[in-house]
Amino acid sequence: GENCKLVGAKCKMQIAGAAGLRGVPLPIFNFQFSIPTLQLAPPLHSAVFLDRDGTLMEDTGYVSRPEDVRLFPGVPEALASLKARGYLTVVVTNQSGIARGYFSPPEYAAVHARFLELIGPGLIDATYMCPDHPDTATDRRKPGPGMLLDGARDLGIDLARSWMIGDHASDLQAGLRAGARAILLLPAEGSGDDPTGAAFVAKDFASAAEFILKTADA
Repeated sequence: GENCKLVGAKCKMQIAGAAGLRGVPLPIFNFQFSIPTLQLAPPLHSAVFLDRDGTLMEDTGYVSRPEDVRLFPGVPEALASLKARGYLTVVVTNQSGIARGYFSPPEYAAVHARFLELIGPGLIDATYMCPDHPDTATDRRKPGPGMLLDGARDLGIDLARSWMIGDHASDLQAGLRAGARAILLLPAEGSGDDPTGAAFVAKDFASAAEFILKTADA
């Protein structure tokens, strides 16, 4: 007869002796083998990566004081709509003002804290900031995809199901290079920002969020 017992991830099988020729019992054989344990990876998230200055808040030029932070109309409401559909919202912002000596990391932190305060709790999941000077930039500085790739790794994001929104071609290119779809906010007249590759050119962030919600499921 056979007797099989599962012990953890291993199985032990014993074949009992049986009467052989002339009544001599056969020997008992013991077998042990491993059963592989399957572990399913958690599902990846969809996300919307967001430029900050000029997209979510006014860009007055190297913002260095908390009192100068002014959100564009409708931004918290649009973020809430994206969150309600299951998107992670991740800010990716170039801040070369640090490398240029216009403001310090603590001053940047104070500005960003004020920005998050005005946005409201729970509407921004993470922020990635690159202080690189354009002349010595790493691939974390947009149009490089580094900050988006960092966010995808850290937060478990499926870039193919994600979006990038920004007001410059560098934002657009960062999203495309990371493998996401991208939306360019209506370029300022004479800015020279090329919308090639954009899934949509929106008049403002609220319109961009509305396009995402109508176009794709989270």
